[in-house]
Amino acid sequence: MSSLNIIGAGRVGRALGRAWHSSGAFCVQDVLTRSLASAEQAVAFIGAGRAVTEMAKMRPADVWMLAVPDSQIAPTAAALAKALAASPKSDRPQTAQPVTLAFHCSGALASGELEPLHALGWQLASAHCLLSFADPAAALKQLAGTPCALEGDPLAVTALEPAFESLGARCFGLAAEHKLLYHAGAVFATNFLPVLQDLAQQLWQRSGMPADVAAQLNHTLLRNAVDNLLLLGPAGALTGPAARGDTALVQRQGEAVAQWNAAAGEAYRALSQLASKLATSS
Repeated sequence: MSSLNIIGAGRVGRALGRAWHSSGAFCVQDVLTRSLASAEQAVAFIGAGRAVTEMAKMRPADVWMLAVPDSQIAPTAAALAKALAASPKSDRPQTAQPVTLAFHCSGALASGELEPLHALGWQLASAHCLLSFADPAAALKQLAGTPCALEGDPLAVTALEPAFESLGARCFGLAAEHKLLYHAGAVFATNFLPVLQDLAQQLWQRSGMPADVAAQLNHTLLRNAVDNLLLLGPAGALTGPAARGDTALVQRQGEAVAQWNAAAGEAYRALSQLASKLATSS
């Protein structure tokens, strides 16, 4: 069984670490986070591994997962390469695999963020499961069937694919230059939905709608919208003033929203323009 070291065991790192420990795809070895306490919590959730406080204390591993925030991927890779380069080769035990692999979990950034590790002869990749990890325990139950975008060195991608498939993920290849647009699609599909729901609730509250009515309405409208979208597709499910070409109402409503919240007003106008284009293109 290949060994796995984890740097950055937040929600994604914990969920994948536990899933691989349970499936037997990897033997979770060392776990490094910002503090010993959080590393110990991660190890407890994963059910395996050893919490460490420094990169220099991490043992060699076949696979390294950098599950850190996007802005920290490149600095972490550079720090790891520096720490390993400073370690005498005689002090490095042999791993099970002839080539060491490293990957990060960003949906927007490519494997090039790990470039400093190439100098060590490592094979690099990025792997992104298109799934919300807001609750790691819940994410574990949703991994089966989840699309997983793989990008990077061919050897690394080939090695990671069966590991993710062991969790039930559906892997597909993605070119590095397309990652930003790919991830933006995911942002539009899921990350903006809570924002729109929050704006709707604020507007209803502002209008004087009773809280219990707003809660029921939010549930009903959201469920019906999702059902219609899955049944009819985006164009078929589209309704509202922009969809029916009522530009006068769109203008008045946009101005009213902008007076309440300038950013929301801009969003309303931009989304209305996109809605109008979708309606006329169908």
